Order: sequence, then structure tokens, then C-alpha cells
Amino acid sequence: MVQSVDQMLDTILKNEGGFVNNIHDRGGATNFGVTIGEYGEWLGRTATVQDVKNMKVGEAKDIFRRKYYTKPGVDQLIPDLQPIVFDACVLYGPKRAIIFLQKVVNEFGEAAKNLDWNTDLDGVLGPHTRELVRQLCNKYGSWAVNNAYVQERIQFCQEIVRNNPSQKIFIKGWTRRANGFLMKDPTKVV
Repeated sequence: MVQSVDQMLDTILKNEGGFVNNIHDRGGATNFGVTIGEYGEWLGRTATVQDVKNMKVGEAKDIFRRKYYTKPGVDQLIPDLQPIVFDACVLYGPKRAIIFLQKVVNEFGEAAKNLDWNTDLDGVLGPHTRELVRQLCNKYGSWAVNNAYVQERIQFCQEIVRNNPSQKIFIKGWTRRANGFLMKDPTKVV
């Protein structure tokens, strides 16, 4: 089902929640998923914890739409993949989210022994990556590409915890959030 940007934003905001200032969260004070540093960039000055607490939901939506949807080119992806990539841009940053997609492209290419399905892991959603994603979705189905992306996200989260055990408190939420994007194989009859 194709989602509008507003529907994707509503899902992201639901997942992100409200104000938190968890000592284990590397982003510091956060509201609606917007970190104190990001909010300061948006304001054009250093943000305070109180500024973050007082942030309006509309500001968070504007930040997400511009910084994580339009600027990295998520809006140019096929519609079925936009929700998961947009969500990952918010959670991990655009570069990492696009690298997940590029890794999926390369893994499909290796499995199919198709050297044409290969892209640099540069974190840029350029025309070459977009075209390869389109080809993969046409051949295997967007659900298969999407679900491979879910697995890339989960593996990355597991790696974060291996490298920094203090982040273990977030692994269940990260995994649940990724799994929430799983799509059913439309060829399977239930």
C-alpha cells in the first residue's frame, strides 16, 4: 500500500515518541526523534534542553521531511520502499540508511551472479542506485527488497550492541521497529 509522506511521518513520530533525555542515548535530549544537535541546526543556534522540550510537532515534521525525505532523495525511490528507507534515515542518518539499500542491491547481485547489480557503498541515492533498486523490485518484488532491507537494519543494530554493550537497552525497540516494516510475499496464499 502506497503511503503519503504525512502517513510515513505519523508512523515515525509514533515510533519516536515524545521528549526523552536518556543518558545512554548518544543523541542527548530528544523530542519526537529530533536530537538537541539537530534542533540547534534547525534553529540556527545552540539549542537548550528546554528548547527541545518545547519543540512543536510541526517543526519535527518539517525537519524530517526536508532533511531525511527530500534532501537524500527518498522521494525518488519506488513508493513501496519509501517508508522503510525514510524511517531508517531518521533513525540512523541518510548516509547509513542508503548504505543499507546499496548493500541489499549488492547482495541480490551476488546471489544472482549478476555483476551489473552492483553499486558503491557511498551512502548517496544517485540515479545508478535508484535504477538498480527499480530493477530488483521488478524482478524479485518490492516486498523481497524491503524484507532484505529489514534484515540489514537488524544486523546493523546487533553490530552496534556488539561494539557498545551499553546500547543493548535499545535493541528490542530497534528490532521491533525494523520488523514492523516486513511485507508479506504476495505470491503465497494464506
